[in-house]
Amino acid sequence: MQIGLIGLGKMGGNMRERIRRAGHTVIGYDRNPEVSDVSSLAELVEKLEAPRVVWSMVPAGAVTQSVVDELGGLLSAGDTVVDGGNSRWTDDEKHAEELGAKGIGFVDAGVSGGVWGLQNGYALMVGGDKEHVERLHPIFEALKPEGPYGYVHAGKVGAGHFSKMVHNGIEYAMMQAYAEGWELLEKVDSVTDVREVFRSWQDGTVIRSWLLDLAVNALDEDEHLERLRGFAQDSGEGRWTVEAAVDNSVPLPAITASLFARFASRQDDSPQMKMIAALRNQFGGHAVESKE
Repeated sequence: MQIGLIGLGKMGGNMRERIRRAGHTVIGYDRNPEVSDVSSLAELVEKLEAPRVVWSMVPAGAVTQSVVDELGGLLSAGDTVVDGGNSRWTDDEKHAEELGAKGIGFVDAGVSGGVWGLQNGYALMVGGDKEHVERLHPIFEALKPEGPYGYVHAGKVGAGHFSKMVHNGIEYAMMQAYAEGWELLEKVDSVTDVREVFRSWQDGTVIRSWLLDLAVNALDEDEHLERLRGFAQDSGEGRWTVEAAVDNSVPLPAITASLFARFASRQDDSPQMKMIAALRNQFGGHAVESKE
């Protein structure tokens, strides 16, 4: 299968490579000419055979809107656009309507896997009409992890990004729990090797997880996280999750508290946020702030 891919950063670049390894043709565009296969979106569209599929992996909001607008003027009826960035689900509905008026299909794909996706595969949560989603099945199969799981057609347009948003809200709360436990262990005099306590949890315990494995990786690199400042950014999806909970009268005390803890990290140097920052760097390559 042939596909165009816009945005070749930490996620998009690895996705291009994984799709190519599965035997598909990927034409990639990025503003950085050193990684781009073509010089413009127009050239990307020109090189694709109709009916075209173009997958966008750019930041949510204004950047995604500009890409959708430009593709709307370049593509033809029967083509399909996929938004694999972390867009808000309400934007998906708008984009599907705008492109649909021109006969262009739209699919939203929540993508999870971070910098490890090339090796391990990406979990995919997809929203859109069945005809548009099924057309992309070979690409989803190439991207997802091996085995029966890792890909779901979650529902209509917006369902993919809504599902990914909830996934990220849960992620916030899980990281916060590990961070709070780590700070308490570091605080007491009786526990003399916190890193090995975390490592001992990796087998046989009910709290073992990939996040725990990444926490151990971070502690192996910096045993007491002394090189990090206790500051953790939020991507926006935690906020959207809490807003959706309010709109739907669903109580989310753990996820809400974890979001507010991120806000607290910006007020002073927070020990817990050192672990949150370390975990975000481990799974997503997100930037950290050093004490220097």
